[in-house]
Amino acid sequence: MDRPVPNRTPVPQFRQPSTAGLPPASAPGAPASRGAAGAPAAAVHPVIDPSRAPGARGLVGAGPPGALWPGPARADDLPPVHDALICVALPHLAVSQDHGQLTGHGLEGFYQSGRRLLSHCRLRVGGREPVPVQGRLLTADRAHFVGVVRTPADPGPDPGIRVERSRHAEGTERITFRSSLGHTVRLPVELSLGTDLAHLGAVAAGRPAAELRATVHDAGMRWTASDGHHAIVTADPPPKDALASAGLLRWELVLQPGGASTIELRVRSGQPIRPASRTTNGPVLPEARAESDDPRAGKLLRTALDDLRAMLLRDPAHPADLHPAGGVPWRCGLAAAEALWTVRMALPLGTRLAAATLRTIARTQLTGPGPGTGRIPGPLRDAGPHLPPGCTGVEATLAFPAVLAEAHRWGLPEQELAELLPAAERCLHWLRSAAGDSALVPEPSPAGLRRAETQAHAHRAALLGADLLDACGRAGAEGWRDWAADLRRRFREEFWIDDRAGGRPAAALAPDGRPLPHLGAGAAHLLDTGLLGGGRLADGLLDKVQTEQLARLLGGPAVDCGWGLRSLGSREPGHNPFGHRSGAVRVHETAVAVAGLAGAGYDKEATSLLRGLLDAAEVFGYRLPEMYAGLQRTADSAPVAHPAACRPAAVASAAAVQVLTTLAGVRPDAPGRTVTLQPLRCVPLGAIRLSGLCIAGEPFAVRISRMGLGMVEEAAPGLQLGV
Repeated sequence: MDRPVPNRTPVPQFRQPSTAGLPPASAPGAPASRGAAGAPAAAVHPVIDPSRAPGARGLVGAGPPGALWPGPARADDLPPVHDALICVALPHLAVSQDHGQLTGHGLEGFYQSGRRLLSHCRLRVGGREPVPVQGRLLTADRAHFVGVVRTPADPGPDPGIRVERSRHAEGTERITFRSSLGHTVRLPVELSLGTDLAHLGAVAAGRPAAELRATVHDAGMRWTASDGHHAIVTADPPPKDALASAGLLRWELVLQPGGASTIELRVRSGQPIRPASRTTNGPVLPEARAESDDPRAGKLLRTALDDLRAMLLRDPAHPADLHPAGGVPWRCGLAAAEALWTVRMALPLGTRLAAATLRTIARTQLTGPGPGTGRIPGPLRDAGPHLPPGCTGVEATLAFPAVLAEAHRWGLPEQELAELLPAAERCLHWLRSAAGDSALVPEPSPAGLRRAETQAHAHRAALLGADLLDACGRAGAEGWRDWAADLRRRFREEFWIDDRAGGRPAAALAPDGRPLPHLGAGAAHLLDTGLLGGGRLADGLLDKVQTEQLARLLGGPAVDCGWGLRSLGSREPGHNPFGHRSGAVRVHETAVAVAGLAGAGYDKEATSLLRGLLDAAEVFGYRLPEMYAGLQRTADSAPVAHPAACRPAAVASAAAVQVLTTLAGVRPDAPGRTVTLQPLRCVPLGAIRLSGLCIAGEPFAVRISRMGLGMVEEAAPGLQLGV
């Protein structure tokens, strides 16, 4: 999700387990060297952060700039990935173009834990490459490619040999040759293999290592890097010839009329790693289904779940705890703010992933003495042309108690709630300290800017945190409600800008109190109030009139481009439809707006955004990228990809879950043994049935009729339908 503006110089980094050389804990983006349980805060997964602002420190566990990969890399040096087929089963990746050949260009190759095990795998049949005719993803971790080969014996222009390649992220590839000829044919087959065993960060920065020399190994080849890491490719059946100096494996296949022959390749390192999504304790995410008059709903949910499972990682120090990665290929590690957004939007699928992610993030929380106590570390992130970089650690700190409180409403077990409550209380302690005597929360930087988004996150943390404290019998809830009421009063007075068009919320207040008026998708966070008991939504920062005006603005063409919300309105200075924070559509913020507008009763605006997002998903094969260009939709247009966007991205996949469950308006209160339904009255996708959801640890299914009436079809024993 994090991208730079032009002329800013990010530093791609690779996350290492060492915490040596970390910045001091008082720095805004500084990570903790030890978590709450004494475990290292770092994770051994690749994280390339192209949004890093000048002078910003890296993600959790990253050393000082230059300690990992020397020299800066401009954002426009990042290889484009919008047209790549990426198979994912983290910590494994396989990246290629739709022709299926691995050429070593850009990011192409098989990866494990951020190291490229194979960069070249070029197939030739009879001295020529097959003509590619199709390449597509079958599932999140598998791709299928089809090519054809003409032989001298072909009777005309029609090719007689079909080549099918089935590629799996974990490092296997099956190449099958099928003959449609009426006679026996001999096929000389050749595979050119090679690798540099380079780190993903170096490849992305345009600094791959030199090609390594191969040695013949068993039924294939082996490469060894200077640091001792190695990669092995084996083939079945064994090749007829293996030329290490040229990196060639050769076969001579004999295909009978209508016959087939298969070569299977296995790519492995010295340390095979099982994907985190393969658990032995049952599925982390259930097999939820959406059945609707609009069949696209089911396809979107199925793809989103497939991608979410493929992006799960284990905490190295606590392998039982899984958490979502940020996105592929740039952030294949823990990004706390994005992970919390992901698990919050995925709560309709159960609380298991949320609990594990909260535990993982709690172990990174700053616990020592000093003003940063209770804050969750995170890097600085570009905020567009009008604001200085913001700290994702602040966003994560404010999200933590809110996610825990909502997970409790969805049925988080009491034992896990008690385990995580102290970390949530430390987050609230940090919030109290950061706000000081003022109800408004400044950014932790000398600039002292007060962002509207940050106030929305703080307000939600206070109200849901108070609800959480009450539920656990802890003191202080009323004090937080009073603090939130003071924040609401000041926000309505100081952040609202009156004008002839009805007014708008400021994006931020400058240190001198001057409102910064630019409008974009970030304003949707003002509508995201959070879920309380009894199916009630928390109070919002805006009053009724201001909320109505904001809904009108978000539904207008300056912000809603027809495919989703622009991160910066088209009429604002500095608008760029490809800018991460200056005009591109960020999928998760569009989902936040859909849920917020629906909760506030603005079904028309929510429906417009939901339909635009679903239309875009169809064009992207239902694998939504984290963002795409905010170009205005016209009758003959299609959404335009952003060349550097992560795809898949955890927040985009979870956003699909949120917008579909928003159709039914499911609001659970597992401790109160009730669930309330508030479906969209206009039924934008017709009748819909959502099954395989989870409330109070039990399966939950709901049906919404074409008349907008909701009916619970399956639920935990004793769970009552509320009003």
